[in-house]
Amino acid sequence: MSGVIAFQGVPGAYSDLACRSAYPGFTTLPCPSFEAAIAAVHEGRAELAMLPCENSLAGRVPDIHRMLPSSGLFVVGEHYQRVEHCLLANKGATLSGIRRAHSHPVALGQVLNLLREMKLEPVIEADTAGAAKLLAETDSLEDAAIASSLAGEIYGLEILARNVEDAAHNTTRFYVMSKQPQPLPPKTAQAVTTFVFRVRNIPAALYKALGGFATNGVNMTKLESYMLDGHFTATQFLCDVDGHPEQPELRRALEELEFFSKEMRVLGTYAAHPYRFGRPAEAD
Repeated sequence: MSGVIAFQGVPGAYSDLACRSAYPGFTTLPCPSFEAAIAAVHEGRAELAMLPCENSLAGRVPDIHRMLPSSGLFVVGEHYQRVEHCLLANKGATLSGIRRAHSHPVALGQVLNLLREMKLEPVIEADTAGAAKLLAETDSLEDAAIASSLAGEIYGLEILARNVEDAAHNTTRFYVMSKQPQPLPPKTAQAVTTFVFRVRNIPAALYKALGGFATNGVNMTKLESYMLDGHFTATQFLCDVDGHPEQPELRRALEELEFFSKEMRVLGTYAAHPYRFGRPAEAD
């Protein structure tokens, strides 16, 4: 299978790596923002977009939950990407000679042991791959970048150390988005459904709305709330649940949810990633 898949960032970003891991036959399209990646799909420059939604260390990715409902795209898959940071440097640099480490602030926060042990000064950059790109444009042997091995390969940097992250479970989950839904057979055993809803402004509305999932034995794996249009009284929820909307248990739960909601909309149903069942995430 071939095509184009868009992501936010520059070549070598972890989102780029996720695209290549999940869709090895596709061409990756770097975009300056999440909005630009979404627009690339709408404009036909890409068939899919790979958008990060949460990280096992950093939590949810800001703004993605807000963008999904209004994006006009459908969730057609998920991908889990293991984040394996490398210490990258220009050719000729040595571990003993490095004085500064450049990267995104989240990545720098994930390599605190390395920074402390090597007595490196952290330098904040816009993103991990961008830090690698900027480093490659210099001849400094005292500066390094914290980024993926893919970034090192793309920008001609040497890997001084691999797996320098503090936590071995550092993993990012992505939504795969498309302009058209990709129907999944109702009898699919391991399906995930993503939807948004707003509850009515009555006491215990959320409790009542979610009660149907408990009574029907539906497992909810994600529940996030966020304000709508800056109003403190207007709250929307983004959810992931196990199952297909046409399976009896989830169908009954969604019917009960709709009864207590002002609005409910399914954003997509897709096959669950093997990571959910104990298989390791794709690695760098």
